[in-house]
Amino acid sequence: MAARLSLRDVTLRFGGVKVLQDVTFDVAPGVILGLVGPNGAGKTSLFNCISGHYKPTGGSVAIDGTEVVGTAPSKLVRLGLARTFQHPALQLDATVLENVVLGGHTRLPGGPVSWSLRLPHTQRAEREIRGEALSLLERANLGWAANLPADELSHGLHKGIELCRALLSKPSLLLLDEPAAGLSHGEVEQLIDTVRRVRADEDITVVVVEHHMGLISALTDRVVVLDHGRKLMEGTAAQAQSDPRVIEAYLGKDAADDAA
Repeated sequence: MAARLSLRDVTLRFGGVKVLQDVTFDVAPGVILGLVGPNGAGKTSLFNCISGHYKPTGGSVAIDGTEVVGTAPSKLVRLGLARTFQHPALQLDATVLENVVLGGHTRLPGGPVSWSLRLPHTQRAEREIRGEALSLLERANLGWAANLPADELSHGLHKGIELCRALLSKPSLLLLDEPAAGLSHGEVEQLIDTVRRVRADEDITVVVVEHHMGLISALTDRVVVLDHGRKLMEGTAAQAQSDPRVIEAYLGKDAADDAA
């Protein structure tokens, strides 16, 4: 089976600083992969290379066999890529539902002219997208907040809104950047349940950057560990947590020697 996401020798430099070096791995369709590593390992930079926000200095990034290096983020959405960010960018004066509906704009037929004219087929599509947005909010236990201004909700709920907005684009590949940051224990459990159900129902491939190892252990099928911009190891979360190289990267050599 062809990889949903394939990285080959991805390298990124800023001036003389090498942020990523020769990162290579594949993610098969339907897999939930965790991208982990200590602070400064290059995780978010790699996400930015995959999602078109950075152009790698070298290497290849392919989605379903299509090379995407140099492709604008807006065009990657049409190739099935959606992403959330560490800090959700919501329109705080708009309602929760209005924020989610924004995720479906690429699915509207025609272009700006037909949208502004409010043609019948555009209105039908808008109604369908609005209904799907409500359904996503219900599945994420956020239906009660649909008509509330987004600024009345907590940071944790903002992350849930952003996830629903990303899912409304009907992605085949979903990148989640620290989705558990700032969440309560109960909100993390809800997040894990939501992502599991989405993967099962929609057959979405997920790559998640996260420091919350409880979430990584509970959610992922495999993990890739980065350290100083290089791939340190690849395997299950349990294998990573017992690997002396990973322990040294997080805690130092003495801890790794004790674990060996």
